[in-house]
Amino acid sequence: MVAALFLWYAENARDLPWRRTHDPYAIWVSEIMLQQTQVITVIPFWEHWMHELPTIKAVANAKPNKIHKLWEGLGYYTRARNLQKAAQTIVREHGGQFPSRFDDVLALPGVGRYTAGAICSIAFNQPMPILDGNVIRVLTRTFGIAKDPREKETNQLLWQIAEELVHRAHDTKAKNACSHLNQSLMELGALICTPRNPQCTICPAKKLCLAFREDRIAELPNTGKRAAATARQFIAFVIDRDGKFLVRQRPAGVVNAHLWEFPNLETNGEKKSPAACFKLHFEFAPTSLESLCSFKHSITRYRITLEAFRVKLSKDLKIPAGTWQTKRQLERLAFTSAHKKILAHL
Repeated sequence: MVAALFLWYAENARDLPWRRTHDPYAIWVSEIMLQQTQVITVIPFWEHWMHELPTIKAVANAKPNKIHKLWEGLGYYTRARNLQKAAQTIVREHGGQFPSRFDDVLALPGVGRYTAGAICSIAFNQPMPILDGNVIRVLTRTFGIAKDPREKETNQLLWQIAEELVHRAHDTKAKNACSHLNQSLMELGALICTPRNPQCTICPAKKLCLAFREDRIAELPNTGKRAAATARQFIAFVIDRDGKFLVRQRPAGVVNAHLWEFPNLETNGEKKSPAACFKLHFEFAPTSLESLCSFKHSITRYRITLEAFRVKLSKDLKIPAGTWQTKRQLERLAFTSAHKKILAHL
């Protein structure tokens, strides 16, 4: 399997910008961005980040607002905050040099076993295993593992297989063997051994794959039933006062913490008019209210419908708490992805 993966990867690996370097900082940033995010989305974010913050010290010293703005649109913003905390740890404890010891990498904020293994194998060619969704899919199908990979015993088995493979690769003494082996497993899962409609006929591992041989591809990996999606409805108010708009920063400890948004509330499907919702939220009626935009988006298992209304207030009304900003000032703030769409409609 190792030989087959080496040959396939050499001929089919995508030309991704972070694959053109062995800089552990650049590889670390790519791995954090790629968590829960597709490659095609990450590429421009990674390139912009590396241009704006070319060193670990630059990340450590950056203002949180800049970190959030550079991450704006990638989602899961805890990743960005942990990345900065980790950069500060590297500056404080490792003299600004990215550590090469696995345990030191694993100790960084926001870095788990998979990410540490990916960095150490790709940047330093160390025989450290990796196990993400793509690799789990490749291994459960190839080795015909029918049990839920999230179960402790099965998960340990998959880590053992991944470790055996990367050590076999290391034993070949080939240049960048560990890096190429781990990246080939991820690449195979991303391009060939996909969740739906895998291209088994051109897979380099098809002769070894038990699921292909036994026609069980669709059954594996066995992750059980997904939780049912939950519908949620929100209404947002774009309050305009002499060309300035009211915005608020989300508090720490909540989803999208520290990002900016327009005043909003969850309606829970209640059949109240937008004006009635506004009055309920702010305790006074708007001078005027008109529809601005409406769209749907998803966060994890939630299917969210968001309606936004443009509101004008009389000057003698009590002004709600928040910050008043011009449109140009708003464009410099880091908004949640949903409220960034609202901003685009102004």
